[in-house]
Amino acid sequence: MAAKKSERSSKNKQVATDQPAAKSFSLTRAKEFAAEVKSEFKKIVWPDRKVTMGSTGVVLVLVFLVSIYLGAVDLFIGKLVSYILK
Repeated sequence: MAAKKSERSSKNKQVATDQPAAKSFSLTRAKEFAAEVKSEFKKIVWPDRKVTMGSTGVVLVLVFLVSIYLGAVDLFIGKLVSYILK
């Protein structure tokens, strides 16, 4: 039974042999990272102006409506508390 547990635990361990555990900073690695970031940014599909403006409008309207609602609730609760404390 103990032999089976050690066999299972050794099978589950993954050893990364191609990369060392701790890498130090180097200029070549920073350049490689920047190149990878640039290539990933090219893959992004950005929304067009119409979609962006529409989404921004929806967000602004919802923020306005929620602020009015929360302001009204705050005013009501404030009046209620002041009435109870008097």
